[in-house]
Amino acid sequence: MRTNTEIKMAGFELLSNHLGMVEAERFIALIQREKFDYTKWRENLFNE
Repeated sequence: MRTNTEIKMAGFELLSNHLGMVEAERFIALIQREKFDYTKWRENLFNE
């Protein structure tokens, strides 16, 4: 099992590889700023 730090690092690496560094940081800032329920977001992702 990976540590929380390892998971965070892997997640940021994935985000930055797909979005670029600036947009990955913007994504993280957005979800930290807003009340964010990842599970609900994921369930509704393809409904729209």
